[in-house]
Amino acid sequence: MKQPLCVLPLLLLPGFLLPALNVAAVPIGEEVVCYFTSWSLYRPGIGSFDVENIDPFLCSTIIYGFIGINNETWTVEVLDPFNDLCPEDGGNNCAFQRFVGLKETNPDLITHVSVGGWGLGATAFSQMSSDWAKRQIFISSAIDLITKYGFDGLDVDWEYPAFRGGVPEDKENYVSLMTEMRAEFNKFDPPLQLSVAAPAFKTVIEEGYDIPSLAPLFNRWHVMSYDYHGPWENRTHHNDPLCSYYLDYSDAAYLNVMYTTLFYLSAGVPPEKLVMGIPSFGGSWTLDSTANTGMLAPAHAPGPAGPYTGMAGVLSNHEICERLRDDSTCTVVHDPNLNEPYLWCSSDKLWCSFDDEASVYLKARNAKNLGLAGVSVWSLDQDDFHSICQKGPFHLIKIMKTALEEPADGDITDCSAPTTPASQSRTTTVAPPDLTTLFPRETTTSDNSGRPDCTDQPDGTTFPHEDCNKYWVCVRGYAVIEHCSPGTLWDPDLHICNWEDEVDTEHCNLWDCIVDNTYYPHPDCDKYVWCWGGTYHIETCIACTFWSQDNHACVDPSLADTSQCTIPEYCQ
Repeated sequence: MKQPLCVLPLLLLPGFLLPALNVAAVPIGEEVVCYFTSWSLYRPGIGSFDVENIDPFLCSTIIYGFIGINNETWTVEVLDPFNDLCPEDGGNNCAFQRFVGLKETNPDLITHVSVGGWGLGATAFSQMSSDWAKRQIFISSAIDLITKYGFDGLDVDWEYPAFRGGVPEDKENYVSLMTEMRAEFNKFDPPLQLSVAAPAFKTVIEEGYDIPSLAPLFNRWHVMSYDYHGPWENRTHHNDPLCSYYLDYSDAAYLNVMYTTLFYLSAGVPPEKLVMGIPSFGGSWTLDSTANTGMLAPAHAPGPAGPYTGMAGVLSNHEICERLRDDSTCTVVHDPNLNEPYLWCSSDKLWCSFDDEASVYLKARNAKNLGLAGVSVWSLDQDDFHSICQKGPFHLIKIMKTALEEPADGDITDCSAPTTPASQSRTTTVAPPDLTTLFPRETTTSDNSGRPDCTDQPDGTTFPHEDCNKYWVCVRGYAVIEHCSPGTLWDPDLHICNWEDEVDTEHCNLWDCIVDNTYYPHPDCDKYVWCWGGTYHIETCIACTFWSQDNHACVDPSLADTSQCTIPEYCQ
């Protein structure tokens, strides 16, 4: 998209200075940026994490998540006043002040507050950024909050421009918003800092981010290079692979840390502003069967929730290390085609990808040798901060820090070659799988993943899919998904894509996910169907809120129409 005309004159004005590159006391290349999730205070038992659990000398920058946007006043909004604010401001726990107060222990510590996050969505950002007056209200209120509580800057976590309820114009409006914010931030001495939580997905970047225009405006780009794969997919994969897996084809080949990093660099983000994200959590599934426990194994359900984070499909580092310590049925696997491990447990068919010492060290060394500013961690509370079963608290973050402090040596991972991680303790190394091990073929018409058995079928043989607008076709003994054209659905009687009104849809899902960010109601009231990446993902509302198709949001049960869905027992 062409750069808005308002941007260039502003950049050329006297006093509109480009952000200083070195925003932290540590050298560029050694920055460790750590996100703090304020709601982790409410986790049970030893999972509870508060400001006092933060080591002020561990990270060079710490980021408080989150504040929101009020979609009536368009000001920034404190989301948890009881915890965030002091009594004189209507709160209780003074978490903002205690967080910024860590600078008294380490004066070199940088503190940001982050606005947005996945939970806020994109609609409020989209509406606010489209209107000049609303942008000025938002910017002014952000400055008021930052300066009142003593933060050094703002981290913008809009997920995502032009997606999730946004519009194509978000891309241009985002530049306008950040240009105006940068100008106001630069009026301070020193200027307030401005960073972005940047997406990892190629399509999202291309559609929502005018990188040449945005690159000068942000002090740092904190890339969320994780959640590439997860339980919204129906087969196992790694949460944050450094390189693509050798069976990743088409767009799947873009879903890895190295591709994302190089994409940003090639698009114009200066390396000294780019920060590689490394998670302190793993993505988990429940395997369909322990007969297939490798990469790309069929898995149609998320892994069980951990005892502290309480979210199906996600396990924190300390939950993973507890599981390995306490469950003798678990096996850690290092696939030679991956730089990261995964585990599986026969006790409950858990399959979980995660990072260990070797993989976080390797990622951090790549960040160093690529000349990046450093690494960012989501999040502090998910590392083993109590040293439950690691060598001291925050063990993985300290490994990253050590890797960055070592001199650069130019050694960058060659993602075209398989590599076996150096650490092999408590692991099993597996040979590269082939298609017959990925999708076991049985004598029945399909395996437990729903994929038909095409072993003895001629090419072109078709089978119905669980989604009405898809079907399976056999190609060289393997079942491949095909999509019907818009306005047609698969007719299993005629074995063709037929007009919608001619097809019996009683036994298939009418979830047309050709258009991303389309939403459908789910048979369970506390769930909804979200279309993304050409396929559907079943999402769960939090805290017994129910899906409202009219509002495209999870709402209080009293505001939801539950006549066409089932209320789960735990919400009754």
